[in-house]
Amino acid sequence: MIDTGVAVLLSLFVLIFLMGMGVPIYAALGLTGVLGCIATKGPHIALTQMKLFPYVNTANYLLAVVPLFIIMGHFGFKAGISRDLYTIGRKWFSRLPGGLGVATFVASAGFGACCGSSVASAATMGTIAIPEMRALGYDRKLACGLVAAAGTLAILIPPSVVLVFYASINDLSAGAQLVAGFLPGVVSVLVYVVGLLVISKFYPSLTPAPERYSWAERIASLKGMWGMATLFLLVIGGMYVGWFTPTEAASVGAFAALLMMVFGKRVPKGKLWEQVTLSFLETLRTTCMVFLVLIGAGLYAFFLTLAQVPQAVSQWVAELPLPPWVIVVMFLLVYIPLGMFMDTFSMLVITQPIMFPIVTKQLGFDPIWFGILCTKMAEIGLITPPVGLNVYVLSGVVRDVPMDDIFKGCAVFLVFEAISIVLLFMFPSITTWLPSTMYGR
Repeated sequence: MIDTGVAVLLSLFVLIFLMGMGVPIYAALGLTGVLGCIATKGPHIALTQMKLFPYVNTANYLLAVVPLFIIMGHFGFKAGISRDLYTIGRKWFSRLPGGLGVATFVASAGFGACCGSSVASAATMGTIAIPEMRALGYDRKLACGLVAAAGTLAILIPPSVVLVFYASINDLSAGAQLVAGFLPGVVSVLVYVVGLLVISKFYPSLTPAPERYSWAERIASLKGMWGMATLFLLVIGGMYVGWFTPTEAASVGAFAALLMMVFGKRVPKGKLWEQVTLSFLETLRTTCMVFLVLIGAGLYAFFLTLAQVPQAVSQWVAELPLPPWVIVVMFLLVYIPLGMFMDTFSMLVITQPIMFPIVTKQLGFDPIWFGILCTKMAEIGLITPPVGLNVYVLSGVVRDVPMDDIFKGCAVFLVFEAISIVLLFMFPSITTWLPSTMYGR
């Protein structure tokens, strides 16, 4: 047995070494956690956790929403919802400077309301929007950065897999946490849009001249909104008025999206079964990734708990001569370096056992508000090097644009992210008001 403080420090070096060697992050976290348990408490505790932890922490009824939201997004994409939303945005916002970029933000937000996965949203809108923007003369860095940043909206606007994940690990109401993401999502879209308009005004060479469509064309395009509106009302509206639990809402939404795919005539009849099969396979891959991260990161978080890191941090925070809001800011800033090397789920599993009790119980801040802020900080990690998942996805979609150019295109949108985070931090009611009006609360 070795001293717990020494074990924690050694675990950080082991974790960094394993990730540097290219070991998948869930395996690096899990292995480090197991080795830490062996070093501090012996092999019996470690082996017991390896046997029990995968089942106990994944056999959770609430986590059933993860595959359901993901497959709802796949069905919605194949039903043509994302393309319909992009068409609507293009025809209604094309008169504005950078109108096609504005349309991309609006369509990404709409598709995020049917999807819940940032990576899926970035890949989908990258396929649809980037060729259109480049054909009209948009700067390729700006176009790619815009789509990567717009994809992050999917983990904030409900239904969001990340918000459900946060609620699950902190034993909160998933319905309230999901509903809480709506207004912050709207604020984020508005900040992005205003920021893009400013860029278009001062750097007109980056965006082409606006397109023009008649009012008849605009109004006719609105018929494509019914798919997104139906899913949003069923899932989020159903939870808001108390018709469904989050898992029931996800089930209803997935079934409705399947019906749209089957009867929407967007998929040729001869390829319908093939597309349904592909949707299930992609959902299986993504869900397995999420659950493996939950297990691996959870084992490492268990080791940190055994080493009494949360208790030590809590005591240290209690003795700091700082206002509570400064401590919350310090915690949120931790997500920036973590986001450079870890995915969102790993960050939440590792940090929340330490941060959540301090912020909500010791300092008295609202847990739902803190969850939205943590999610917003996690968005930054999706578009920052070296592990920016949205950028990696786009580099596979737009193969002729170097990855470093996509990262450069994301830089200006990090400023807009910071602005929206400051707004949500300063005005908590933007986050907390809507959940407070839910049925039964």
